[in-house]
Amino acid sequence: MSRKSIVLVSVDCLRADHVGFMGYEGPTTPFLDSLAAESTIFSLGIAAGAPTYYSFPAILGSRYPLALGRDVLGLAPEEPTLASVAKAAGYATASFGAANPYISARFGYARGFDTFHDFLDSDFLKEEPAPLSNEIVALEGNGWVSRFNRNLQRMNSALGQLGIVYNELYFQYCQRVAPVPESLDKLRRFPAADVIVDHAGKWLESIGDKPFFLWLHLMDPHAPYYPKEEALALMGRDSVTPFRARYLNSYWNRGDIGARRLMRHRAEVIELYDAGIRWVDVQMKRLIDAMRASGQWENCVFAFTADHGEEFLDHGGRFHPPSRLMEELIHVPLLLRVAGAEKRKVANGPFSLLHLAPTLLDAAGLDRPPEFQGRSYWPQLELADAIAIAESVSGCTNPLRRENRLGPRVLAVREGRYKLVLHFDPRAEYLYDLEADPGEQAPLAPHAQRPVRRRLLEAAREHLQRPVDEQNRLLGQLRDLRQETSGQETSSQERSGQERSGQEVIG
Repeated sequence: MSRKSIVLVSVDCLRADHVGFMGYEGPTTPFLDSLAAESTIFSLGIAAGAPTYYSFPAILGSRYPLALGRDVLGLAPEEPTLASVAKAAGYATASFGAANPYISARFGYARGFDTFHDFLDSDFLKEEPAPLSNEIVALEGNGWVSRFNRNLQRMNSALGQLGIVYNELYFQYCQRVAPVPESLDKLRRFPAADVIVDHAGKWLESIGDKPFFLWLHLMDPHAPYYPKEEALALMGRDSVTPFRARYLNSYWNRGDIGARRLMRHRAEVIELYDAGIRWVDVQMKRLIDAMRASGQWENCVFAFTADHGEEFLDHGGRFHPPSRLMEELIHVPLLLRVAGAEKRKVANGPFSLLHLAPTLLDAAGLDRPPEFQGRSYWPQLELADAIAIAESVSGCTNPLRRENRLGPRVLAVREGRYKLVLHFDPRAEYLYDLEADPGEQAPLAPHAQRPVRRRLLEAAREHLQRPVDEQNRLLGQLRDLRQETSGQETSSQERSGQERSGQEVIG
């Protein structure tokens, strides 16, 4: 069997129900929808964790995110990955990622790549980003206005309704006093998909006929939502100005208001998010057209997926905090196109991204390493009785702080119809019937569906009893300890990992 090249495209924060080939009615993915006609679509792709630092050990390393313990972040220095397997097989390997600090070389993701460009040293990251909300100079300086505002901020909690009025007036004032950039490009915090595809295209041109593994990670739908203006035009929203886009992002990021007030701008925020997805789609067409022209497409395995989704007040929250494993965060799109395979197929049933790496290797004609915890589903794709497990550490919004990584686990066990979510501190257990309640708004009563509950609890017990890989755990701990003590954290990583004035989380 001839070996095929592999292209893996992962998109940060891309929820399944905002993709056309997954049933979304908005025009976010017209090109990928057309590609779906010659691909396998997984109706229930399930991330193994959220956010990014809990999802990618499964995607690249076919390993559950907490399998090495809560305190080990990323991939261990010697564990096998898609990249290391491909490199050992003689493939050219490259990764181009849009400046997400948690899938950087620091956390083991460069291993196995001949070329690894995470854009964390890009010029735009060295500039102080435009403020999101009331992070404005009005609180700085020694003038009477600044002193007055600082005093009001200190007294705010005691002001009652007057404090609420003050917060609103101050927010509106800050939005209007801050200078507005002339374009959305000046507001964006990550390189757009066209930048990543430009670099990938040049690399593909440089390798000739050699088989390759190429991984692209795109951040266009990630908050703050500043899409390309061309994408807004394609979505019929070219009237959005930089001022309006910044206002919407600032409002959405506020920590002083609740879901009811946030809801007034939800639709507009989603329009910005959807435009980010559309730009990804445009660049996927450009990438694949170039590969078709070079002849590389006809001997290629192509996978398009996401590390996790995004919440838009579905359960009262925003962004993608690790305390939640609801469907809007763990149900992700997954399209798999294998050259020469059956043209259109839909794989029903839960497919954990834990199985993605072995499935891609099998489809490409490469052997799966025995250390992988997932299995290959190629080409059978029998998922009717499959169970997918997702896990994270509750409250770990800044994993660069060791103490954040040691909180209680959250675990979700997902089968075709039912889903069990377990919280360990405080202890709570929620069983959902996703056919009757797809929005997960009404967990079943404790006495309902006892055989189902028992079956999913048994799966959770088996998962929790998996032995820890002590060697890789130790190597990961030593790496993290050296990095923590050497003080090599960059300002961009610290800024990215911290919670801002609302709930935004990088990951």
